[in-house]
Amino acid sequence: MERNVEMTGGARLGRRTVLVGAAAVALLALPGCETMRRYSLVDAVRRLLYHAQANAFARLMAPGGFWDNQLTRLDLPGALGSRGNILTNILTSMVFKDRLQREFNHMAERGARRAAPLVADAVEVIGIANAKALLDGGPTAATGYLRGQMAGSLIEAMSPELADALRISQEPLVGQALAALTGVDVSGLARDFAGEVDDAIWAEMGRQEAAIRADPRSTKDPVLIGALAAGY
Repeated sequence: MERNVEMTGGARLGRRTVLVGAAAVALLALPGCETMRRYSLVDAVRRLLYHAQANAFARLMAPGGFWDNQLTRLDLPGALGSRGNILTNILTSMVFKDRLQREFNHMAERGARRAAPLVADAVEVIGIANAKALLDGGPTAATGYLRGQMAGSLIEAMSPELADALRISQEPLVGQALAALTGVDVSGLARDFAGEVDDAIWAEMGRQEAAIRADPRSTKDPVLIGALAAGY
């Protein structure tokens, strides 16, 4: 008799669990639960951006992060090539040019380290008005949206950091290049270079976003995997 009671109680509990689960699914389907669904999509976009920026900065801030990758390697700042024959006078061989270019790419890593926490913070607090459109958009839709919302703030933040890097560089060719510049101060050169670093950061983040969209499981993030697999 006791066994029958236990079985009956277990059956009731099982039915109750099924009913509760079914009710939850039904609630999510109701129009009133659109807010809950919207929040889940916003969370998915934030997670997509979080993983994309984390992967991008991990690569860029590593030793040789800019120089060793043809996709992120930066040219010398435009000011060095637009002031008469500055490069011609200083860089008498490709070896010297490579040395100077390598040093600027090394300084770019310092700029990336300054930018990284700003991007991570923005991912957490930025308003996302249409998460569904970003998830349904192109391979770099979320990155493009975040860049637009940050509106050049990385350039402003990196410029002083890169100016300091230029002033304290131990590479003699940097000092020679700065001395040869007329009409351009270190701050101006640093700002121009910050613009190039900014472009490289967002381009790399876009590539990382596209890679995540192509293989969501690489993130091991169940919420993001589910959102991208569902094809919202």
